[in-house]
Amino acid sequence: MRKNLKNIGLIAAGLATGAFATLQLSASAQQPASAAAPLPLDQLRLFAEVFGQIKHEYVEPVDDKKLLTAAIKGMVSSLDPHSSYLDKTDYEELQEQTKGRFAGLGIEISSEDGLIKVISPIEDTPAFRAGIRPGDLITRINDKPVRGMTLDQAVKQMRGEPGTKVTLTIFRKTDDRTFPLTVTRAIIKVQSVKAKILAPGFAYVRVTSFQERTTPDLAAKLQDIARQEPNLKGLILDLRNNGGGLLQSAVGVAGAFLPPNSVVVSTNGQIPDSKQVYRDTYDNYRLQSFDNDPLKDIPAIFKTVPMVVLTNAYSASASEIVAGALQDQHRALILGKTTFGKGSVQTVRPMTADTALRLTTAYYYTPSGRSIQNKGIRPDIPVDQYAEGDPDDALVTREVDYSNHLANTQDPNEKKEAEQREQERMDQLRQLEEQNDKKTPEQRQKDRERKPVEFGSNDDFMMQQALDKLEGKPVQESKSLTERRLAQNKPATSASAPVAVKPTQPVPGGSGTAPAAVPAPGSAPATQGK
Repeated sequence: MRKNLKNIGLIAAGLATGAFATLQLSASAQQPASAAAPLPLDQLRLFAEVFGQIKHEYVEPVDDKKLLTAAIKGMVSSLDPHSSYLDKTDYEELQEQTKGRFAGLGIEISSEDGLIKVISPIEDTPAFRAGIRPGDLITRINDKPVRGMTLDQAVKQMRGEPGTKVTLTIFRKTDDRTFPLTVTRAIIKVQSVKAKILAPGFAYVRVTSFQERTTPDLAAKLQDIARQEPNLKGLILDLRNNGGGLLQSAVGVAGAFLPPNSVVVSTNGQIPDSKQVYRDTYDNYRLQSFDNDPLKDIPAIFKTVPMVVLTNAYSASASEIVAGALQDQHRALILGKTTFGKGSVQTVRPMTADTALRLTTAYYYTPSGRSIQNKGIRPDIPVDQYAEGDPDDALVTREVDYSNHLANTQDPNEKKEAEQREQERMDQLRQLEEQNDKKTPEQRQKDRERKPVEFGSNDDFMMQQALDKLEGKPVQESKSLTERRLAQNKPATSASAPVAVKPTQPVPGGSGTAPAAVPAPGSAPATQGK
């Protein structure tokens, strides 16, 4: 019953995002001609012949630029779920979303079986307030069926002037029902860092995405917390539903809690620039949006205070980098669900003045040298979002479910593990169907009316379990056998430590070199991972 996601396009396009990948903005690098492989002349000749046939015989005239752009997009998107060619519109939208301000509804989307699938609504946006949920399928836009539309075409249908309305027809698999939902378009201004005091001595920080201003905004929030709670006893970092963003921002966020010069992540790909080690130094998290080191004045308490990180299946890419670094360095306990499993890096290289190529250029590795591609960060303590359990987890799609996902080159048993996960998922789906068949009409209506949890609220069960852990109280572990099995089978390098344990020493290795545990250059193919 696996739903293979096809032509994945995690795009803002006025709709939102954050989940597209770990991102580096880079000037185009020209490869020496002597190093380039010979061109496949026979295939290029075939391409030219097909192009000529289309121009000569197609039922109506076709614009050359449109045809060639489609060919380029198809070539790049066939590589993996996260590589794509960005035309002028796509490129502008990508630049907008990394700045945290764009026009649209506020949803991150992909395609599934010809329909538009909601990966996640962005908090405090029209889509979020309208009640759109992760996993919802959009079947019609303003009464136009989406089947047959490309993602770009669907995006254009949903975009529009702020204040105008768009009606989406939603199929919600968890409720087995279809219904219309009218959403008012708006300018989306994403505040990526939120914080508050949960209880005397305990603070909560939520990072919703990794944007240009995330590191300085986090620093400001931490300074506010230190002023409000000078005797801080524990901190919760919430990365749930955070689909990723800028690599530099991920390094900065991790660096706020790790000892100076700690390794956060390393990358390894085919070209020299992709073989890097990123430490929590200013040079590695500096961005053009700030001139001075925002972490310079972070109170020392945040390097040692007991800490819990919350994750779920929609924590991806840059979120997984942060969670993996804090877990490997024994700086924090990970509590919640196994993350998305995107362990690759995408580099955005300008091709012309207004187009770019977003290409997977490297795998990334946690400080201990492990690849989380298709695996995700497994929690130290598996915990459900709801006290009664999360049976709908069987409907969740992760990186491993993409039809053209990259392999995890460290795991020779990956295929067997995927088959085991699929079998467990099928069993869970059967159980879910049986449970739904036994429900009364009143119970089904109650399910439909159940609103998604507001993260950080008093009704947030997972957050409350994290607070209980920090306070030394018992924690209710997940009812999911799969989650408990995955947590028990975490790599030994990420074995959980007591919450208050001191961080380990940084992994040896300098900028541009790989730690000992990272595969040597050339041992892993240049593949991509969220």
